[in-house]
Amino acid sequence: MNINAYKPQGDKKNSAFFEEYCAKIYSRRESSGLDQLLQNLCAFIIHLESGDGLPYLEELALMTPYRLQTSYINNSHKIYILRTCNQFPRLIVMEPLSSDYEDDIKRLNMIYPLARNKPNARYVGEIMYTKDLKETQDILESHNIRFHYPGETENNFYTGHNIRFTVPSDFTHNRLGYTHIDLEDHSALELGQPFQLNSKEQQRLDQVARLSEELGIHHLIEGVDHMATRVLAGEREDAILEFLSISNYYFWGAYNIKEMNSSTNVNRNHTVSDDKLSPAKVFTANNTPSFVNSFENLPMPTEDFVRNYGRRMHHIAYEVTDGDHISQQKNVDFVVSQLNENKISFLGDVIGECSDQPNLKQIFSRQSPYSVLITEYVERCQGFSGFFTRDNVASLTEAAGHDERYEHGHVFD
Repeated sequence: MNINAYKPQGDKKNSAFFEEYCAKIYSRRESSGLDQLLQNLCAFIIHLESGDGLPYLEELALMTPYRLQTSYINNSHKIYILRTCNQFPRLIVMEPLSSDYEDDIKRLNMIYPLARNKPNARYVGEIMYTKDLKETQDILESHNIRFHYPGETENNFYTGHNIRFTVPSDFTHNRLGYTHIDLEDHSALELGQPFQLNSKEQQRLDQVARLSEELGIHHLIEGVDHMATRVLAGEREDAILEFLSISNYYFWGAYNIKEMNSSTNVNRNHTVSDDKLSPAKVFTANNTPSFVNSFENLPMPTEDFVRNYGRRMHHIAYEVTDGDHISQQKNVDFVVSQLNENKISFLGDVIGECSDQPNLKQIFSRQSPYSVLITEYVERCQGFSGFFTRDNVASLTEAAGHDERYEHGHVFD
């Protein structure tokens, strides 16, 4: 695919600044050799509160295709590596050993009123395969991209010999890591000493995994389809361009969601044939910032989320296998009904229709009490090739907004 010749989809108009620098970024990635080095995303990282590790692993075993593969312990964290049954990206979960643990995640979360409830819980970022770790870092640092260095962070995971991370983005507060190591080579990752759950903990986890199988949903939930980060209205273009600068993704397109006064902006990896091998990165932002919105009095759930929780990952979407279940439901409806019966709450009903035309059915869960992330389920019907429909996104955004409000003084946002 020639990304330089690609015409982005959608009706969201970008500035001349965006168009100029998007082209410059693509050109520099190619001339610097970055595009030739970078491959696909190979892992996602989530950081939790101390004590939330096992409950979150249980949640994942019920709601996602991820299963615990191996565990490590170092001087500050338990680190769990989870995988699916195929070659989709791994999921890495970090749990501090001490409830007193503090690093930049906690210091950042404490700024925002609704993030303080789980001050160590945050989506950290992704890890991307590269053919040469040192050369990748050298190229990016020559482009003014900052990396973590030993001694500059409390969490040594970010400064490993074989994995290196950028510092949190000013626009998204996400990081991007790079490695040349096959994640199956666990010893080369140098994450600490291997350890195993005790028999009671493993029994609990196995019981939930069996439940997912017995409910008939595990084989229907595939890999991660996309991840959506919410940013401030005025930082939408900067967030996208920054991510394009440090990855091999391209700007697929952006759509205005007029009903919610926001836009959805999709970036994809052109090196993979299946997005689940390197999921789409989505950025959502309000169209008007909060300080002028009182003139317009428009909905602003996206901006309010950022004001209440900070710039951060909002949800992770999993694709559900398209098809009609024997219960005469679409597969996504069946998955949701089974989870509902097992005390997993959702923000309303499944949205979208699947008939004889290509379409999309979607739904948001409520926030995880452990990761503060929403899980989305997506079923593409009749070969639907997009990431959303305007009506679906408007309904999902509105539903999440009702659940993410903060009451203070005489203001309720």
